Amino acid sequence: MKSDIQIAQEAAMAPITEVAKRLEIDAGELELYGKYKAKFSDELLERIQANPDGKLVLVTAINPTPAGEGKTTTSVGLGQAFGKLGKKAVIALREPSLGPCFGIKGGAAGGGYAQVVPMEDLNLHFTGDFHAITSANNLLAALLDNHIQQGNGLGIDPRQIIWKRCLDMNDRVLRNIVVGLGNKMDGMVREDHFVITVASEIMAVLCLADDMEDLKRRLGNIIVAYNFDGKPVTANDLKATGAMAALLKDALKPNLIQTLEHTPAIVHGGPFANIAHGCNSVRATKAALKLADIVVTEAGFGADLGAEKFLDIKCRKADLKPDAIVLVATVRALKYNGDIPKEHLSEENMEALRRGIVNLEKHIENLQKYRIPVVVTLNSFLTDTREEIAFIENFCRERNCEFALSEVWEKGGEGGTALAEKVLETLEKKESHFQPLYKDGLTLKEKIETIAKEIYGAEDVTYSPAAERELGRITDMGMGHFPVCMAKTQYSLSDDPKKLGRPRGFTVNVREVYVSAGAEFVVAINGAIMTMPGLPKQPAAFGIDVDKNGMITGLF
Repeated sequence: MKSDIQIAQEAAMAPITEVAKRLEIDAGELELYGKYKAKFSDELLERIQANPDGKLVLVTAINPTPAGEGKTTTSVGLGQAFGKLGKKAVIALREPSLGPCFGIKGGAAGGGYAQVVPMEDLNLHFTGDFHAITSANNLLAALLDNHIQQGNGLGIDPRQIIWKRCLDMNDRVLRNIVVGLGNKMDGMVREDHFVITVASEIMAVLCLADDMEDLKRRLGNIIVAYNFDGKPVTANDLKATGAMAALLKDALKPNLIQTLEHTPAIVHGGPFANIAHGCNSVRATKAALKLADIVVTEAGFGADLGAEKFLDIKCRKADLKPDAIVLVATVRALKYNGDIPKEHLSEENMEALRRGIVNLEKHIENLQKYRIPVVVTLNSFLTDTREEIAFIENFCRERNCEFALSEVWEKGGEGGTALAEKVLETLEKKESHFQPLYKDGLTLKEKIETIAKEIYGAEDVTYSPAAERELGRITDMGMGHFPVCMAKTQYSLSDDPKKLGRPRGFTVNVREVYVSAGAEFVVAINGAIMTMPGLPKQPAAFGIDVDKNGMITGLF
């Protein structure tokens, strides 16, 4: 079997203007980035507003192994399969971060014969959106420190600066740093921090903004620090909003590329789901709904993270109502949740599968709480056995859940037609009655505890003294009605990555809380989760190269 990058590099891509015609988009309504990438113009986004909305299908997954379990591959293959069945479909995805590309997980273009292309462009610099977000974030940080250096007219307390710099790379040594060293002209000496770009509030703001006016409103509301009286200091106070918006002007526009089978793919925004809200942009999703009959979108990591945030944050803020959910599982991930070492996941082990399938059970129960029809799909691997597949299918049917096998990695759209047909049947016969998990009027603690107990299965929630104080301050500032974005490990339903399967009787510890006033949600950091990841001992970067002809190798 060829590698993902070999398959992508051998693909015959269509000019992006031809792909756009499938969505009834004229070439003049695109802003081209070469032959195979484009951004939607503001004129296009305005023109399609009167179109009726298509159906929205969310793809999510069980808790993954460290290598991921194929949500993007399934999303791409499902979109291609709809095309095989004659449906006008579009895929709406997130942009990849460089951190995982050079770390352990690899890129986010899908895999096998279910990929979006150009794969190298998407996984590396793409159209520059992440660079714009990083620049806007760090401009705000520079203006903040400059304000203090130039007399500190706002009375900013250097001990209460909460805005962090960012970089789109896994770099653990930047988590905690000291800035301002040198002489008096080099600024005030203080402790500072970095987050990865996908955890920046600017990323969340861009992904939740409706248009430029809304983007500027949200940017201006970002809280960067508190003054000596304990009052918030915002980006508007620093006069930073206009310049940040200028940097983000083009990044606000959704990107159009294609799959290996020329299905249109709108790829825009990329917050991580373990430390941010994990969904592509509202603008991209809403544009997709106006352009196609069926939109396939995904939410990052397991359903306890990405899907919960998609449903309780993005849908709440953007008034979206999903029509169906596809829950991706793999035999190897279920055996991993049955406590089998990674090196033995390819071996048949029915006992481990029985132990680990409780993880799938919990995710089915969780998604059904949102009153949306659920279809479970098994992302097929060559090492899966008939007995393992039959066991999982029977397990799903016993829980009144539809099931379909997905072979899109090996066969592309053709391998996803069984899943596509099952989703179409579900859309026709079952009605979605979507409702969020909790009401806006609950206290922040009640929201945190609802997620921890209802979705994770926790028995209790504890809070650090600092988290307790910050919850009180956020409520006093009038932001207690915001939804909650939980930052925790993706490898477990709990906040401990070692607790696999369906843990019970555990306590979730909230060690840090802060408000993203521009994004309009409250972040609760649980356990040992880090907003600036580190590289593994053998990073994927070791295997990436480029030959004398400019051909990239080793990217996956």
